[in-house]
Amino acid sequence: MADTVHILGGAQTDFAVKWAKQSDNPLFDMLEQAVRDCLGVTGLEPSDIDTAHVGNFGGERFAGQSHLGAMIPMLTPAWATLPTSRHEAACASGSAAALAAMAEIEAGRYDVVLVVGVELMRNVAGEEAARNLGSAAWTPEELDSGELPWPHLFDRISQEVDRRYGLDQTHLNRIAELNRTNARRNPLAQTRDWTAEPGHFDADDIANPIVTGRTRRSDCGRITDGASAIVLAGSRFTESWLGGSPGRRASRISGWGHHTAPLPLSAKFTHEGRYLFPNVRQAITDAYGRAGVRGPEELDVIETHDCFTITEYVAIDHFGLTDPGKAWQAIEDGHIDFDGRLPVNPSGGLIGAGHPVGATGVRMLLDAHRQVTGTAGDYQVPGARTAATLNVGGSCSTAVSFVVTG
Repeated sequence: MADTVHILGGAQTDFAVKWAKQSDNPLFDMLEQAVRDCLGVTGLEPSDIDTAHVGNFGGERFAGQSHLGAMIPMLTPAWATLPTSRHEAACASGSAAALAAMAEIEAGRYDVVLVVGVELMRNVAGEEAARNLGSAAWTPEELDSGELPWPHLFDRISQEVDRRYGLDQTHLNRIAELNRTNARRNPLAQTRDWTAEPGHFDADDIANPIVTGRTRRSDCGRITDGASAIVLAGSRFTESWLGGSPGRRASRISGWGHHTAPLPLSAKFTHEGRYLFPNVRQAITDAYGRAGVRGPEELDVIETHDCFTITEYVAIDHFGLTDPGKAWQAIEDGHIDFDGRLPVNPSGGLIGAGHPVGATGVRMLLDAHRQVTGTAGDYQVPGARTAATLNVGGSCSTAVSFVVTG
């Protein structure tokens, strides 16, 4: 029988920091800080860790560095020969690393596994960063438009949602406003201190200019530096660890789902099924099924991908909060507000908290753990015991969902 996988805790760097300004080796230094703080939070010794997995998307392009798994043995002599791996799945790289770590615990190969996601992105100009990120699209076809790759592709998703169901821009504006407001409660969020001018979340061509098509500046996620680390463990070690201190709290990854669609966005639009992205819906329902969760009515909080506001808009109905195409209902009635029936992205999400690509999936799991263990501080959802995450890579090609319970 497969072992149960627990989250013992973790840490993240401050996503507002521009690491290239304060470090000669920012990619390594971010990873080092997240791991060091993770061990401090959990009270673990390096010798407790059996293996490690690193999630990273663009080390080669942004830092000229690959083979990031081999950075882990550099952190302490105790890890001089530690088995490690690096995982890449675009924006879902961190979740891919977590899935691999879970599989090792479930198979009985290891008891205690470190998972860390890291990304350096702010060391280059914005246009170069956009080109680097575009390598997760279908190249070269999806890069030939002359537009910024990801705003252009997710604007096409907005157009497809509008074609199938209708789409009111005011609902996307509200998602942006909610996530930026939530980020103010998060002491590690990239935009926690940002101010919003009048018109910032409206169809104001000065305060909120169009980036491409119908996509405006407030619809777009951040270019972010950051790292996040968690420790996963099997039941036997977790029981012993909990007995070591009365203040320790573990959560459990009770469900997971992982499905992948073809790389080109156009290939995903060839069906007229009930859900726009069947692979995303299946990843979520698989996680529900494995966790014994009937649907969103049994969740207390969601941390979902919102690289653009349309991504969260699509996620709302794919989680089952509304019927397909009716996500606007959950926005209008306050269902997803911080004090709503099912708060979405109390951390601020990618738009508010930041999106260091390889770290995002790990950060979502960490925030889910914090919520269900009552340790999320000022952005704690009262009484949260069950959380779900959704992390997507590319134009919703890779989809990974987890259910975390306290």
